[in-house]
Amino acid sequence: MKKLIHLLLIFILVLTAFSVNAQSYYGSNGQNIGKIDNDGTIRNSNGASIGKITTDGIIRNSNGAQIGKIDSDGTIRDRNNSSIGKVDSDGTVRDKYNATIGRIDKDGTVRNANGAQIGRVGSINPKFAAVIFFMNLF
Repeated sequence: MKKLIHLLLIFILVLTAFSVNAQSYYGSNGQNIGKIDNDGTIRNSNGASIGKITTDGIIRNSNGAQIGKIDSDGTIRDRNNSSIGKVDSDGTVRDKYNATIGRIDKDGTVRNANGAQIGRVGSINPKFAAVIFFMNLF
């Protein structure tokens, strides 16, 4: 019985670790500008696939070509593996020169360097939100 309970707990943990709900992202005036599907597919406001972010941080365009990568420390890289920015653990987004260019608040509000709201992402991973709003990869 104890073994069965342990197996069930492991199964539940695995399911919750991989279950992600599709999340829309919005512009500053509330218009829906796209969404990220459960599998990491990034869609524009018309629903067309414009790319994908894989679970290991690879960023691909709509043709499947690698256009960037997100390292585990939050560093965002371009297709040449050069650092183009970073997302700090507190949601601060920095460019390749370490200048603050924005922020993803815990509630999903996306802010520019001046603190003005430029979008909203719900519960999208802040690193994914930074790629969409600040890194101009798509």
